[in-house]
Amino acid sequence: MKDDLRARYGEERLPRYTSYPTAPQFSDAIGHEAYGNWLASLPAGTSTSLYLHVPFCRSMCWYCGCHTTITQRDAPIVDYLEVLRREIGLVAEYLTSPLPVRHVHFGGGTPTIMEPAEFLGLMALMRQRFSLSEGTEIAVEIDPRTLTRKMTAALGEAGVTRASLGVQSFDPVVQRAINRIQSFEQTARATEGLRAAGVCGVNFDLIYGLPHQTVDSCVETVRQSIALRPERFSVFGYAHIPTFKKHQRKIDEAALPDGAARYEQAEAIAAALVEAGYRRIGLDHYALPEDTMVQAQVDGVLHRNFQGYTTDPSDVLIGLGASAIGRLAQGYAQNEVVLGRYAERIARGEFATAKGYALTSDDRLRADLIERVMCDFKVDVAQVCGRHGVAPETILQSIPRLRMLEGDGVIRLDGTMLSVNDDTRFLVRSVASAFDAYLGRSGRTHSRAV
Repeated sequence: MKDDLRARYGEERLPRYTSYPTAPQFSDAIGHEAYGNWLASLPAGTSTSLYLHVPFCRSMCWYCGCHTTITQRDAPIVDYLEVLRREIGLVAEYLTSPLPVRHVHFGGGTPTIMEPAEFLGLMALMRQRFSLSEGTEIAVEIDPRTLTRKMTAALGEAGVTRASLGVQSFDPVVQRAINRIQSFEQTARATEGLRAAGVCGVNFDLIYGLPHQTVDSCVETVRQSIALRPERFSVFGYAHIPTFKKHQRKIDEAALPDGAARYEQAEAIAAALVEAGYRRIGLDHYALPEDTMVQAQVDGVLHRNFQGYTTDPSDVLIGLGASAIGRLAQGYAQNEVVLGRYAERIARGEFATAKGYALTSDDRLRADLIERVMCDFKVDVAQVCGRHGVAPETILQSIPRLRMLEGDGVIRLDGTMLSVNDDTRFLVRSVASAFDAYLGRSGRTHSRAV
C-alpha cells in the first residue's frame, strides 16, 4: 500500500509550506509605502523575530537552492554589511518603540563569512535598536569548512544560542558530485569549538536524494553524525530545479535517485535517528527528548516559518537583507534579490521591498489549517474555523481532494477532526496541499512531495 501511495502522491511537486500563501503568489503590489505602513502600525510590545540574510559564500554547492553570491574578496561583504546596518536603522525609525525580540536568525549564504568584529557590531546594533533579552534565542547557519576559531569565539561572546551546521552527506562520492568536500573531522572541530564557546544548541542539516546517494551512505552519515550528538537534525529532500537554479545543471541527473529510492533513504535516516534516541518532529526535524522542540510538539504549540519547524511563537518576523522575507499581521514582504538593487533602494532611504502579499481572511484560515497539519499531523477543522468565524462545512465540503485522500487511506476524517495516518505521514505535504487555494496557479516548480 505504501508503494502505491508513494507512486500516486510522492511525485507531486508541492511547496514545503513554510508560509501560506507561498512565495510564487507574491507581487509588486506590496512595496516601500505598504511595508512602512505595516511597520508603523505595530503596537508597542509586539513579540518579534528578526531574520538577517547574508548572501555570500566562498564556493558554490551545486545542490544549493538559496540566494547567494560567490566571492573570494571581503570588500563586497563589507559593503553589504554597511547597507544591512542602514536597513536596520531604517526599520527601527518606523517603529513606535523598540520591539521585544524573541528570536534572531542569521541565514545565508554563509553568515560566518563576515569578520568576527563585524558580527559583534551587528549584534550590538540590534541590541541598540531592538529589545533583546537574555532569553532571546540567537541562531546562526554555519559552514564548518570556513568557520575560524576567532569567529567561534565571537559567536559565544555575542550570546549565540544555536548553530545550524551544514553536513548534507559524509559520503565522499556524493560530496564530489555536489561540489562540497567536507570531512567528519572538520565538522567535529566546529561542533566541539562551538560548545566550548558556549553555543549549546547544535543542529545538523542532512539531505537525501543527492546524486549517487544510497540508503547505506545515508545511514553511515547518520552514524557518524550522532557520534557528535547534535541536539537537533533537519533532514531535507534535495529539490532539483535547474530551470530556477542554473548551477544545479552541473549535477548529473542520471545519478539522482528515483522517487522510490528517495523514500527509502528518508525512511532509513528516520529509523536510524529514532533508534539513536531522537524524537521525530513534524515532517523532517528530529530532536533529543529534552529539547524544547519536543515539548512544543507535545503541547501542540509547534510552529512553522521560513526556517522550518520552530518553537518561536512570534506573530511578526522582520526580514533584513537582500531577498529576505518578513511577515507582519497584514501580510508578507520580500526584499530585492539582486544585491545592487537592494543597496540602491536602501541608499535612497527607502525600504528594499520588491514584492509581497496582503493576507485575506481566507488566507489566514487556510494558513492556520496548513500549519497545524504540518506540525501536528492532525487538525480539528471546526476548532480552527471557529477562531476565524467560518463554518467548518465551508471548508470540508469544498475540497474534493480530502475525500480522495481519505479513500486512499492517507487521512482519517472523524466528523471535523482530520488525522494523517501514522504510516502515511510522509505524505503530509500532500495533505496540507488540499487546503491550498492557489496550488497550480503560478506555474512555479516545487520540490517532490517525497
